[in-house]
Amino acid sequence: MTYIDAITQIIVRNTDQDGLAETGIDGVKLFRAVEPVPCQPVVYEPCLIALASGAKEAIVDGNHHVYSSNQYLCCPLSMPIQAGTSTATPENPLYGVYISLNPRKMTELAVEIENHGNAIRNSNGGPTSLAIRFADWDGLFAEALLRLLQLIDAPVDRSVLAEARLRELHYAVLKGEIGGFARQAFGVGNAISRAIAHVSDNLGEPLAIDDLADRAGMSRAVFHRKFKSATSMSPIQFVKAMRLNNAAMMISEGATISQAAMNVGYVSPSQFSREFKRLYGQSPRQWSEMLSLTTKT
Repeated sequence: MTYIDAITQIIVRNTDQDGLAETGIDGVKLFRAVEPVPCQPVVYEPCLIALASGAKEAIVDGNHHVYSSNQYLCCPLSMPIQAGTSTATPENPLYGVYISLNPRKMTELAVEIENHGNAIRNSNGGPTSLAIRFADWDGLFAEALLRLLQLIDAPVDRSVLAEARLRELHYAVLKGEIGGFARQAFGVGNAISRAIAHVSDNLGEPLAIDDLADRAGMSRAVFHRKFKSATSMSPIQFVKAMRLNNAAMMISEGATISQAAMNVGYVSPSQFSREFKRLYGQSPRQWSEMLSLTTKT
């Protein structure tokens, strides 16, 4: 039996409905979909999303990406994304694993690897954006993921070994196809990551670009350039997308439109509605009504 077959069996055995399923391991969730799910606004915190079967879509600042079985997405920053799966069917189900990445653990491992003089493979060219990156499973990653998921059905082993197995998986990412990308994203002194963490933690407060630049120890011009290189968005675009994606998620979870707008820092409901419609093509009310219809059907 291959690694992917064994991992798929574990996911199937532990998911009895579409959506996310807890595993008992902190930060690790399984998911499945047997019906199409349109791309919807979400905010990814630092994470890995590994697919055992099917395909997922991710839209970042208008750029559409599709990844499928034997691949994983690495998102090292808090990022506003639209995600879904348009091809899931009972005959072609989506099965996968969501794993929260621990930034401190990633940084410690990256430093430790470098201190021992072991080279980390660079990512395969392309832009220097730190927003997301995709990689194929290699043997080290697949074995580490299987060893982690095998703890689901072993409570005693899980309580003793979960942290070590998670560390092993973090290490596999740093040693794998996108190791260079991960090292850059989680490296010591990554001021853009710190600025993004501040944005994510303070969406309901006024956020001035000059203040973010000061926190990063950069001039406004340098901060703007490096921020856009890292996220593919300007700081202003990023803040707006984070606020609107979070508001959309709140509305989907039952918050009123006005509550969602206030919670992410909008003082003017009309401005919130305009910017929401500009980004998603429909007003917050239309979005809420669409969600209500989807739930009922």
